Amino acid sequence: MSAPLPPTDEEAATELERLAAEIAHHNRLYHTDDAPEISDAAYDALVQRNTAIETAFPHLIRVDSPSRQVGAAPAEHLGKVRHARQMFSLDNAFAESDVLEFVVRIRRFLALGAEDRVAFTAEPKIDGLSCSLRYEKGVLVLAATRGDGQVGEDVTANVRTIADIPQRLKGNVPDVFEVRGEVYMAKDDFAALNERLLAEADDPAKARQFANPRNAAAGSLRQKDPTVTASRPLRFWAHGWGEVSALPADTQLGVMKAIESWGLPVSDLLVHADLIEVALAHYRKIEEQRAGLPYDIDGVVYKVDRLDWQQRLGFVAKAPRWGLAHKFPAEQAQTILRAIDIQVGRTGKLTPVARLEPVGVGGVIVTNATLHNADEIERLGARPGDRVVVQRAGDVIPQIVEVLTKDEERPAFVFPDTCPQCGSDAVREEGEVDVRCTGGLICPAQRVERLRHFVSRQALDIEGLGETSIIAFFNDGLIQSPADIFRLKDRREDLIGRERWAETSVDNLLAAIDAKRASPLDRFLFALGIRHVGQVTARDLARRYSTMAALQAMIETALGKRAELIPAIGESDDKFRQRVGKDLAAIVETPGVGPEVAMALLDFFAEEHNQEVLADLLDQMDIQAVVHETRASEVSGKTVVFTGSLETMSRDEAKAQAESLGAKVSGSVSAKTDLVVAGPGAGSKLKKASELDIRVIDEAGWADIVKAAQ
Repeated sequence: MSAPLPPTDEEAATELERLAAEIAHHNRLYHTDDAPEISDAAYDALVQRNTAIETAFPHLIRVDSPSRQVGAAPAEHLGKVRHARQMFSLDNAFAESDVLEFVVRIRRFLALGAEDRVAFTAEPKIDGLSCSLRYEKGVLVLAATRGDGQVGEDVTANVRTIADIPQRLKGNVPDVFEVRGEVYMAKDDFAALNERLLAEADDPAKARQFANPRNAAAGSLRQKDPTVTASRPLRFWAHGWGEVSALPADTQLGVMKAIESWGLPVSDLLVHADLIEVALAHYRKIEEQRAGLPYDIDGVVYKVDRLDWQQRLGFVAKAPRWGLAHKFPAEQAQTILRAIDIQVGRTGKLTPVARLEPVGVGGVIVTNATLHNADEIERLGARPGDRVVVQRAGDVIPQIVEVLTKDEERPAFVFPDTCPQCGSDAVREEGEVDVRCTGGLICPAQRVERLRHFVSRQALDIEGLGETSIIAFFNDGLIQSPADIFRLKDRREDLIGRERWAETSVDNLLAAIDAKRASPLDRFLFALGIRHVGQVTARDLARRYSTMAALQAMIETALGKRAELIPAIGESDDKFRQRVGKDLAAIVETPGVGPEVAMALLDFFAEEHNQEVLADLLDQMDIQAVVHETRASEVSGKTVVFTGSLETMSRDEAKAQAESLGAKVSGSVSAKTDLVVAGPGAGSKLKKASELDIRVIDEAGWADIVKAAQ
């Protein structure tokens, strides 16, 4: 006979709280530790009791209720989440000299004196999947993967099944606190999971097993069905934070201790180092322990401990200036080079790929490795049949670093002078290391690669349109150019009935394509596949010009004066502006756009076929303006010039502050200058500001502007 229900709301709420904690405890023992303390029947009784009370008191259902931890599988793919604060990656260091240079940069940026010490935290860099956990009033309300750093995937339902992650934090927690960390799988759990997958397979030869614990963790977390995630032994480590309403301490270590006190796991190898030499000693200690640790790590992370210094240091395009990942040395193994294949990329580059006898390197089975280019093959003396040394460092593509059988007689590899895909001449321009196909868009490999790039995750990210579908649609004439993707709606009947394409899946694909007609400028620019224009440069261009129309206007101006631009583009600042004019100078005033990128932009937009492709795309799409997220301030939208010596900050820090406040920093004073910040030794710029009646303030005045915007 079942126990009677609680008579009051207060008693019901108390019992629901107890049941949530008790069931979470047994979930951990069962799913993660594989050491259940109670029978399945006893566990089911707890769940049923929880369900009965929730049915009688639906207004008391908790956010961390066991009934919410594993629900029905979502009907659609994981939703997208825009991070309140961008999730950055870390810059890498591979030698102690890189770490020491990192410290020098910090000291220079902060304008520190010789007596000023910079303390750090040091902790293992676990090899997992980055995840952000948003707690509001101590309750978990959202979990998301990092994605591209700005937009991730909603994995809230899946994360609720991970026993390491509390549904409710304990103690005095800020109203809003986003915990950043890694979802990972321990080595023993990984081995057990692969054994289970093998045992459960109908055909062991076709059993799907994971290559390494990191892939297992990522694949398990990003499931559509939370019950699958719940069956996988996932764990979590906190290592930082995102958006917060308040911080519990003024140091990195202090905040991490607070996070741990709230109930989230933090590395037991996290230490405080008064000097970088102490942090380096900790790195060497962890490297010695690495093989015996129960989880995979690939380095040690250093972070400046003082949070006020972290704020001043800020971020560059991809990473914080105050953090660094010190990677362990690459792992190596010997194997046989079976063959050298040539792949053709979207820009026509011919890349040699080594096909290898499978070999384990750093916990991963490697079958392919990059040979980079013809010069590298010649330098190594690599030939099919050779015994070679393969190296893998972190997430870097495996590469051949040594040939062990150079003295054995076998034919040398001859790099092709024609494209293996279209037969066009393959040429190597003067000063270049790469050999490129001259076929352009008549080359099917380049066309397919450009289409794949256009829909890739970092570009337009069209769900359901992967590599296999792109190749099949291209070969069958359904798509030949990027704009054809948006015309697939007119080929709906041709799509239905194809292998793996039923009516529902076709309609889902067409809806996903239609949703990408409106695309932000930075993603669109990256999707075009312009040589040398990666994600960061595309983002910088989008921030600089905001709209496609403004960017095109600048390009047209530059193309009209290309003869003047080419000889002058290596120059800088005032001399360059005087020679080519301010409109033309704009192309290289964008961060990250140097001579190579500028020429690549002009080459791309000058090419007639590219103009046709672009016009066709713009007929199908709505390219949205990019608004650079900045703090509101009195200098937003204004032009600021710094001159003279700065005593409390470096010039780089001053520029970073101004840009974060929405200002543009210029190197010269003109009628368009709104504010001059003058330090000791200011000369001609200060004089010109006075002549033009431009507002001038000192460094203390600038500090007041920055403080007012915080």
